[in-house]
Amino acid sequence: MSTARRHAPPCGGGVRMRARAWLVLAAPLLAVLAQPAAAEQAADPGASEPGLSQECRVPGAQLYTAAKLGAVRAALAEGRPLKILAIGGSAAPGASASYPAKLEAALEHALPKVDVVIDHRGLPGEVASGAAERLRTMVVEAEPELVVWQVGTHDAIARVDAEAFESALSEAVAWIRSHGIDVVLVDPIYTASMAADVDYNRIVDAVRTVAIQQQVPLVRRYEALHYLSSRSDRGEGHMLGRQFRLNDLGLRCMAEHVALTIATSLTRTETPEEPKAGPATQPLTGPQRAPG
Repeated sequence: MSTARRHAPPCGGGVRMRARAWLVLAAPLLAVLAQPAAAEQAADPGASEPGLSQECRVPGAQLYTAAKLGAVRAALAEGRPLKILAIGGSAAPGASASYPAKLEAALEHALPKVDVVIDHRGLPGEVASGAAERLRTMVVEAEPELVVWQVGTHDAIARVDAEAFESALSEAVAWIRSHGIDVVLVDPIYTASMAADVDYNRIVDAVRTVAIQQQVPLVRRYEALHYLSSRSDRGEGHMLGRQFRLNDLGLRCMAEHVALTIATSLTRTETPEEPKAGPATQPLTGPQRAPG
């Protein structure tokens, strides 16, 4: 199921025109987000990020880790629609089904004048037991510029081996990037009932390790929800429903956090970066099935 937003794309044609198009797109973004990234915010780690609604404000150091997004920037510079494959959560009717619309609205605010197409798909099961293979098939079908992957919660609840999870996730991210597609990872959900669980926290740490190793942006959802729950008398209950699923407010905040992470990462992108060497790949065209 797709959610699309259409705007007239900027004029193209030639290197000079593409450069001008990028400057037009980037100007409002840079005006709002011209600030150091998370790793550079030590001077004021408690300052909440601008551009977030009051209920969703989290200090940058507890919200994201920025990294370059070469494929996204190339799409914007050339005036092409930005195709995003959003993976994870539930695509079935219910609160989670509203996530694509919330992400679209958040991106519309963060990236004005950009044509965004969002394809949201659930990914049942654990990464370490085969879900990463199904994700590859989704990527082949969607051919996005960017994959936003909520990952790790199912594995953490199932208590899979953290090393097996980390290896499977790293391989999947490397495979996606080797096809010239950007990745943003979203780590597991925070809940007080699992805060002291060693196995759960190992999966959270594994997601962060893969983000660092693969040099992809990370939305620190665990830290963000922990911060927001500590500021509410109801704990995480005002953002988290049953069975580790975000409610309407939680989904809106996550969408805003993802959009801010993407927008901030774009301010750090200079030139498309060659992904790390991965297994031999083939073009994502035709009815090709993703390799195992």
